Amino acid sequence: MTTLAPPTRDEPTLDEPTRDKGVRRRPHRAGPPADGGVGPRLRRLFTGPPDDPRWARPALWAILVLAVGLYAWNVSSVTGNSFYNAAVYSGTRSWKAFFFGALDSGSFITVDKPPFALWVMGLSARVFGFGAWQLALPMVAMGTGSVALLYRMVKRDFGAMAATVAALALTLTPITVAINRDTNPDPVLVFLMLLGAAGLMKAVRGGRPAPLVWSAVAIGFAFNTKMMQAYVVLPVFLLTYLWAADAPLGRRIRNLAVAAVALVVSSAWWMVVVDLWPASSRPYIGGSTDNTVWDLAIGYNGFGRVLGASSSTGGAGNGASFGGSASVLRLFNDIMGGQISWLIPFAAVALVGGLVLRGRAPRTDAKRAALLLWGGWSVVHYLTFALAEGTFHPYYVTAMAPGIAALAGIGGVMLYRAFRDGPAAKWGWVLPLAVAVSTVWAVVLLQRVSGSGTLYTVAEFVAGITGAASVLGLLVGRFTNRRRLLGLAALTAVVALLAGPTAYSLGAATSTSSNGTNPTAGPSTGGGPGGGAPSGTGTSTGPDTAGRSGSAPTGNPPTGGGTGGGTGGGGTQVDSEMITYLEKNQDGATWLVAVATDQTAASIILESGEPVISMGGWSGTDDAMTLAKLKSLVKSGQLHYIVISGDGGGQGTDSEITTWVEAHGTAVDAGSSSGLYRLDASDVG
Repeated sequence: MTTLAPPTRDEPTLDEPTRDKGVRRRPHRAGPPADGGVGPRLRRLFTGPPDDPRWARPALWAILVLAVGLYAWNVSSVTGNSFYNAAVYSGTRSWKAFFFGALDSGSFITVDKPPFALWVMGLSARVFGFGAWQLALPMVAMGTGSVALLYRMVKRDFGAMAATVAALALTLTPITVAINRDTNPDPVLVFLMLLGAAGLMKAVRGGRPAPLVWSAVAIGFAFNTKMMQAYVVLPVFLLTYLWAADAPLGRRIRNLAVAAVALVVSSAWWMVVVDLWPASSRPYIGGSTDNTVWDLAIGYNGFGRVLGASSSTGGAGNGASFGGSASVLRLFNDIMGGQISWLIPFAAVALVGGLVLRGRAPRTDAKRAALLLWGGWSVVHYLTFALAEGTFHPYYVTAMAPGIAALAGIGGVMLYRAFRDGPAAKWGWVLPLAVAVSTVWAVVLLQRVSGSGTLYTVAEFVAGITGAASVLGLLVGRFTNRRRLLGLAALTAVVALLAGPTAYSLGAATSTSSNGTNPTAGPSTGGGPGGGAPSGTGTSTGPDTAGRSGSAPTGNPPTGGGTGGGTGGGGTQVDSEMITYLEKNQDGATWLVAVATDQTAASIILESGEPVISMGGWSGTDDAMTLAKLKSLVKSGQLHYIVISGDGGGQGTDSEITTWVEAHGTAVDAGSSSGLYRLDASDVG
């Protein structure tokens, strides 16, 4: 099989055509004077480097403005995830809770993730006050920063056109819009992974160890954001560097060894500190089976996510899937398809075509290395998410969006050039086929939600018409040698492939309802354990915001209301009348009340502003509270009230604790909720 020879260094890219092709080239503009100056530097900030096309930098700014608009529109009305919101609030009340990532300011139990994303939101809340937009601000910044970083990485090797398409595709990925408007940790995770990828590619081009070390440090911080999910890209990073780095094999291996040390240190420092801390003076590690971060990382946030609860190494990973059953086609099902799959067919064709086009390139070719990076990023994430047997939420797949977007931009430009200049017998069908297949899939996805609103009907019409026009224009332009028609058809293809994602993204950005536990974009296409209600049309599964007013923590916290519970882990219903009673009768106790699960505790924390004990963690099965510990807290006056729950399904209060509390405590009638008991030091024998 023959391949096109790689272009020379001086050969123009798609967005820099030669003069003899009949297209005007941007004249060279002198850079800023040698002595610098604020004026020239500001102009360059808005107009770009002298060799960029004139449209490139304005297009980038337009995309970044679009990203901010989609991610931040009316964000002050979005409640976010009350579980993480409560932990952030507690961190603003206590530096100890801040460091450990505790759910409550009394530091009884941590959330089930490491705290880096909580630190980011917590610092914003400490500076600007606690509230919805203050918590959303870092997420909007991270999401927009990811778009800018992907643009910079793609432009470095493939030019402004590929970078612009990639940045636009990432901006308009529906699930990315939904999660960047939420307070889950994933926007922070994606940004840190992209920082790691940027360092890797710099190390590949230069062969020096320093960028590789910084890449490892970025992934280490990503580990302290969402643990083992950050490591999904490590095999791809390793193979890309080992194959393509501009250095002898021995030096590559030594550099990788140094980077491995940096990775271990940056990943493990918080875990080691916490696990060495005396357990009696720190919070219980929520989600673990033995009160260690190591178990949390390997089990619940490690193999448990992939292998499910049945795995002996999976710990409490559970098997609840909000994205449908595990299978190779999971990401194309009714729930997941509209969130992430729009550009997967095009990206797959683009990856294969791009690798073929770089077939004659030397080992150290940076363009092929980038294709290996983004292709591996997409494939490994796809297989991980599609086949995961453990707990799976649709918003997890936002981590694969940069890979798909990069391939769409890079591969689109490479396939266009091959289609335009390559042998017709070989390349005359590839780009039109990729556009046609992706257009058909977009129409299928939009037909699944037909009747959901005018927005989606219009998107279906636009995708179908512009997709057909693009394919026809590409074929006619190629075989009649009409270059302008080819360019117009290529731009029309971009419209066709992004019409559906744009509709879903606008739906997510303008929705007045939210689902902080399971945010998704667009109209609802599934429910129950298979999908939940997407944020575009679904109902909130967080606390009821119709509860009492005026008692919430200062700063208008992003969730309020007086009912506990929520979704995912269940919990006892605790109404506003009970919370009022507890506040009036706290009697100097550290904790307002002890309840069965995190969700109930989080809703009370956010309404009352007081620390609340979650005895069983997220699912109600954590061994955070023992009878001996409960007696100690009661005897010392740190806790007076406990809600006894018998919800079943592993979410009720421990039977030993229930028996003792019912035997020694005093039942309290405080509103419609039941199961509240008062305990004093005299009740402890």
